[in-house]
Amino acid sequence: MGTFQVIDHPLIQHKLTIIRQTKTGTKEFREIVNEIAMLMGYEISRNLPLEDVEIETPITKTVQKQLAGKKLAIVPILRAGIGMVDGILSLIPAAKVGHIGMYRDEETLQPVEYLVKLPEDIDQRQIFVVDPMLATGGSAILAIDSLKKRGATNIKFVCLVSAPEGVKALQEAHPDIDIYTAALDDHLNEHGYIVPGLGDAGDRLFGTK
Repeated sequence: MGTFQVIDHPLIQHKLTIIRQTKTGTKEFREIVNEIAMLMGYEISRNLPLEDVEIETPITKTVQKQLAGKKLAIVPILRAGIGMVDGILSLIPAAKVGHIGMYRDEETLQPVEYLVKLPEDIDQRQIFVVDPMLATGGSAILAIDSLKKRGATNIKFVCLVSAPEGVKALQEAHPDIDIYTAALDDHLNEHGYIVPGLGDAGDRLFGTK
């Protein structure tokens, strides 16, 4: 069974409060989303496997720890997920980046997949699927479906703000997935937006309406 974790570090909470505000402009919003993703990256990478390596310090030879050769991939759900990639890459620069493109059908509110571009060995990688919002859960479920169809088994989902409805839907569809969020908000409104949330993350990242 996958775990659900709210990463409520004071720095994360403070920065989240800034990007929730209407008055925060595109440049600052984009910068802070990356900062939060980087801070979350510290926690989501906590269980990466280590191996022993012999090195030489100025004093002596010694056996110390380094990351085992486990391959990592960051897979943003387009568009908004792109806003979290650089923050995590700044901690794990060797990770490959795949992309899964979704848009929301305004009639049905259901996600529609339009692009999947992944590293060839995606089935051998530890994958972090990133999207600022976990609202209805539809996009996350569809993205993880796509990855599992291609043989991926080791998947974590990372978001900034989540709604209880989305968390429940994702856990029911993919009970094996670890979910990390910076905040569990109150509920979804009738338009499928998280309350209090932060609005449309894609529009706020890219200055579109």
